[in-house]
Amino acid sequence: MFIRKALPKDAEELKTLFFEYLTSFPPTEEQDMNKWREIIAKLYNNENSYLLVAEVDGRVVSTVYLTIIENLTHNLRSFGVIENVVTHIDYRNKGYASALLQEATNIAREHNCYKVFLETGSNKESTLNFYQNNGFELDKKHSCLKRL
Repeated sequence: MFIRKALPKDAEELKTLFFEYLTSFPPTEEQDMNKWREIIAKLYNNENSYLLVAEVDGRVVSTVYLTIIENLTHNLRSFGVIENVVTHIDYRNKGYASALLQEATNIAREHNCYKVFLETGSNKESTLNFYQNNGFELDKKHSCLKRL
């Protein structure tokens, strides 16, 4: 397994991971893959964005997206937000997502983050247990969402 930032060439594999295994609401319209590649290139070059992938035998099989957010509190220490944790069904339970979460946590530490939190839309016990087994705790704070 090789962990790296996503590259524009990964767009199709990322689309598959996101729409087949992550979201229960895949888009109804055709995706502009040139726009996907453009966004991935921007993320690659952004020092506060880490769309990480696990590559196995030349194939992107898992991904985690970390964003570092600069902050004016906590002695000016940043915080990290993790989303889009997903692994291809054929590659689950092999440690790929755990390795990506560890790498994201290490990156957050390197950025002097005081915390990193993970957003999930899943209420499945197995998913929540997976996150807890990777050092994340269910907390008392609530995420409030406003769809735009």
